[in-house]
Amino acid sequence: MQSRHLMLESPAMGRKVHLWCYGHYGPPVIVFPSAAGFAHEWDRQGMFEVLGPLIAAGRAKFYCPESNVSQVWTDNTSTIAARMQRHRAYEGFVLDTLVPFIREDCRWPAAPMTAVGCSLGGTYAALFALKYPETFRQVLCMSGRYLTTELTGRHNDSDLYFNNPLAFVPGLHGEPLERLKRNTHITLVCGRGAYEEGCIEETIALGQVLEDKGIPSRTDIWGRESRHDWDWWQRQAVVHLPRLLG
Repeated sequence: MQSRHLMLESPAMGRKVHLWCYGHYGPPVIVFPSAAGFAHEWDRQGMFEVLGPLIAAGRAKFYCPESNVSQVWTDNTSTIAARMQRHRAYEGFVLDTLVPFIREDCRWPAAPMTAVGCSLGGTYAALFALKYPETFRQVLCMSGRYLTTELTGRHNDSDLYFNNPLAFVPGLHGEPLERLKRNTHITLVCGRGAYEEGCIEETIALGQVLEDKGIPSRTDIWGRESRHDWDWWQRQAVVHLPRLLG
């Protein structure tokens, strides 16, 4: 499998950002890492071994950036304002540096993005689709968290509101809602087994909100044998990514 490691200069982040790329041809898929934040996480966790046939067939090119998740969602020492400022910087990297790089790399100037992530990576994928649906046309979110006040000690403010799906999506109406209905599709997956506490409740809740709002979506709940772990995310990705990529 063809792989490359690059360092992308990001003005928004004020530094170079690690990026791993896998595959030779196909529509682009951005992989957001979990709480570890490492660009090489999916490779180390065997995800590309199970997705090898998809890559070999030229059905997808995967782009795996690092994230600053440890400075945003798992940092309990900084203020919410500081944490949201770091999240905005990461959004700037993704939208202004990563997406243009991918489109140039794929030689596809208007390439629609598919985003995917497990655990907090699923949270990132959902946020990018919900906030920027014209760019992120479809996403696969596995075992994500969607009530982000649960990650901030229930502290809330205006900066956090639009990074808290179960807060802002229920209030969408008019053109912001129509943008989502026209442009994106969100697949939510979660199991009922070990270590899925919080994830399963929030997945079901967000799935219901999306359905009530008419936002194109699919919610797939797995059984109690499934766990919040890589072997189950491998199985879920094998089921859903080929469907999303056609």
